[in-house]
Amino acid sequence: MLTGLLIKNIKCLVQTEDLPRLKICGSEMSELPFINDAYLYMKNGLISEFGKMKDLQKSKILFQNPEIETIDATGKSVFPSFCDSHTHLVYSGSREMEYIDKIRGLSYEEIAKRGGGILNSAKKLHETSEDELFIQSFNRINEIISLGTGAVEIKSGYGLNLADELKMLRVIRRIKNNSPVEVKATFLGAHAIPEEYKNSRQKYVDLIINEMIPVVASYELADFIDVFCDKGFFTVEDTERILMAGIKYGLTAKIHANELDYSGGIQTGVKYNALSVDHLEFTNDEEISTLIGSETMPTILPASAFFLGMADPPVRKMINAGLPIALASDYNPGSSPTGNMKFIMSLGCIRLRMLPEEVINAVTINTAYAMGISETHGSIAVGKVANVFITKEIPSYEFMPYAFGSNLIDTVILRGKIIN
Repeated sequence: MLTGLLIKNIKCLVQTEDLPRLKICGSEMSELPFINDAYLYMKNGLISEFGKMKDLQKSKILFQNPEIETIDATGKSVFPSFCDSHTHLVYSGSREMEYIDKIRGLSYEEIAKRGGGILNSAKKLHETSEDELFIQSFNRINEIISLGTGAVEIKSGYGLNLADELKMLRVIRRIKNNSPVEVKATFLGAHAIPEEYKNSRQKYVDLIINEMIPVVASYELADFIDVFCDKGFFTVEDTERILMAGIKYGLTAKIHANELDYSGGIQTGVKYNALSVDHLEFTNDEEISTLIGSETMPTILPASAFFLGMADPPVRKMINAGLPIALASDYNPGSSPTGNMKFIMSLGCIRLRMLPEEVINAVTINTAYAMGISETHGSIAVGKVANVFITKEIPSYEFMPYAFGSNLIDTVILRGKIIN
């Protein structure tokens, strides 16, 4: 009987921690602990031991576990699995026709006004059975696992009525129960204003507060509550009402903020101790000042800005001010049809001028924090969940974001078991 999994002769074991941190801020984001010529031992789904190869013979691993499974990673590196703290990957169909509209020059808001955008996805989802929605979404989960993701947050928000929001959240639960990936669920009923409420937004806000939130909470289908607090969507006043209702039912706040304009969403997120505020394309000194000293993680979604041709947030300014930064994929059919976190790292370097060390911290420890799981995920530390991936032979960890179009992942290990 196999008693554990040992990876030996690791060229570089990345993101090692003796004293695990919850998040990494400011100038410390440019620091990345690693061990060259290393080994990593996993047992019972957890990281049990790691160190330099020269110390492996001194360890009791090989003597106490004669039936141990061993992987020789000569020339290869080992990373903690990516944590993707912002996705909408439970959806039906695709929206490539809107992609063509974008190429022709229509803005995100113009497409939405024509019935596209979120409302288009809501229509498709309404017409799709729960089983079919699960099949489509589970295929995306398997895709992101193969690309190195070991933990993912998934939002509802393409239902926009109680029955369809519950359908989405049940699918998220099925994914959690049937996949080795760590899953967190977010209720995002306040993703857009349904067509039937376009002239009575407050009635829809009341529906979210008085009907949706209590039912979602009663079935324990969500960990977080989110609101799209932005121009043309939900106001600060709407957002505060919805967050207060969610918090009353034990849901932790998250916010879509400042993607389309200065919306006040960042300030609202900090006020309600949101775990993260996400997007942040429109961020200035006032917003940065608000975030300093807070427990709220600024989360950047660079693929969305890239896909939509929007301005990038001032990440260098934010890091220089001492803030932590998380990078997530925003995997969704309209503005970021990818869950490839390695590509997200590359965008962080190319578009946001982040260092390789900064982007690695931003897609591991800091995104784990933005999911509320940095005590158990996001780094190589004894006692943490054994979610890691082995690269192909690469010259250095910096090569990962540098080779932006190459698949460099060789072996995926989740909860101490080889997945592929």
